Amino acid sequence: MRALDLAIIAIFLVGTPILGILLSGKQKSSNDYFVGNRRVPWWAVTFSVVATETSTLTVLSVPTVAYLGNITYLQLAIGYLIGRTVVAFVLLPKYYQGGFVSAYGFLGKRFGGGLQGTASVTFLVTRLLADGVRLFATAIPVKLVLDAMGLDVSYWMVIAAIAFVAVIYTYFGGIRAVIWVDVVQMGIYVLGAIAAIVILAGQLPDGWFGGLVDEGKLQMFEFGSNIVTDQYAFITAVVGGALFAMASHGSDQLMVQRLLACKTVRDSQKAVIASGVVVFFQFAIFLVVGAMLWSFFGGQSIDQLGLSNPDDLFAHFIITELPAGLAGILIAGILAAAMSTISSSLNSLSTSTVADLYERFTKKKLSDATQLKQARIWTIIWAVVFVGFASMFTTSETPVVELGLSIASYTYGALLGAFFLGMLVKKARELDAIIAFVCTIAVAGFFVLGVTFTVEGEELPLAFPWYVPLGVVVTLVVGGLLSLRHSDPDPKTVATEKEEEPV
Repeated sequence: MRALDLAIIAIFLVGTPILGILLSGKQKSSNDYFVGNRRVPWWAVTFSVVATETSTLTVLSVPTVAYLGNITYLQLAIGYLIGRTVVAFVLLPKYYQGGFVSAYGFLGKRFGGGLQGTASVTFLVTRLLADGVRLFATAIPVKLVLDAMGLDVSYWMVIAAIAFVAVIYTYFGGIRAVIWVDVVQMGIYVLGAIAAIVILAGQLPDGWFGGLVDEGKLQMFEFGSNIVTDQYAFITAVVGGALFAMASHGSDQLMVQRLLACKTVRDSQKAVIASGVVVFFQFAIFLVVGAMLWSFFGGQSIDQLGLSNPDDLFAHFIITELPAGLAGILIAGILAAAMSTISSSLNSLSTSTVADLYERFTKKKLSDATQLKQARIWTIIWAVVFVGFASMFTTSETPVVELGLSIASYTYGALLGAFFLGMLVKKARELDAIIAFVCTIAVAGFFVLGVTFTVEGEELPLAFPWYVPLGVVVTLVVGGLLSLRHSDPDPKTVATEKEEEPV
């Protein structure tokens, strides 16, 4: 790494918290801290949503997907767009009508505090596992860079540095700081990826594009594979991707909180639908990088390139092939993706802790000033928890890494199913919903740990996009059957419907 690259990385690390604090302004209330007083432009929320769901593993792994296979990954993005459109017109109006700062406030109003707390705790555990592991995964390429510079830095030091920078602007600026920094950070890593494409295009041999077509690297649709076990089969990717997006952007506080920062429900709808379009093109950019890398390296295997992990491919190219300055921008982009994820998690975790759990367990009605104070305190607490959890790993080969990264698929079905149960099954009570929720988690765990399917003599697990549809079905079936015990609609349903007014 050259002096220019190091200077760019240093400027990014120092400038990010300063920029976040300057852009966010002073936080005067808990509503300001949680949802930016609902004054954030919809286009900024769009980019924040995309940046939040883009982790370091997206930047590093998506090119590898195309390098080892093709661009059928884009089928998932088609499903994501469909799912977000449903969220826009089905779930978001409910949240705005209720004036909620947490997605789980809807469950509390529809069923009661018990299910609201259950859903919130599930969210907290899911985010800790998924994003704590992502934080560790970010340290892997960063340590690779530092090792190349001759600096002996441990994983936990890298993890602590990333979390420290993220927690500064999250603590002082709340959701507005997170959103505006997300916008800048997304610009950095997308700019870096586009620059990599330009550099690659100038170094590839004549006829490289035709070679990619001949090798099937630019194949986008997959209609012939097994829809049960292959996550890239067309039906699996589109249907499963749509349900996954409905869960991630409609029932996960991490995304919902950003959407609730818009001025109106119409702006929020534009933000979530536009984010699906942006994600499609973002995936396309990183997949094109991977396909071009395949041509650049002559189709060599990961072992032939001397790499121990497939996800080191893009980082290897950045370090060894890019000119001074551009390598620094791309490393800053990797850090940006990580900080976007961790800062968003910290803000949403503190919001859910205070809005969904704190008053319930302390049995105290908090003033607005106390809520703001508690939100900041819990931002720091969750940062420490993240660093401690991520630092437990010492190698990228740890099996729990894969579990942590995919665990959202196992819990999203129960979360989304609970929302649908509340809207579709009028007779369902809180106990019915809690039992259905727990049963769904158990069924998902059963499939994760013990169910495989034999395909051409090989034992394969259920493709991950099917976990959310499976969970929704189980929740609706169990909750629906339990609701048959009651002869009349839940009184909370009747009261909620009377209170709702068009937004």
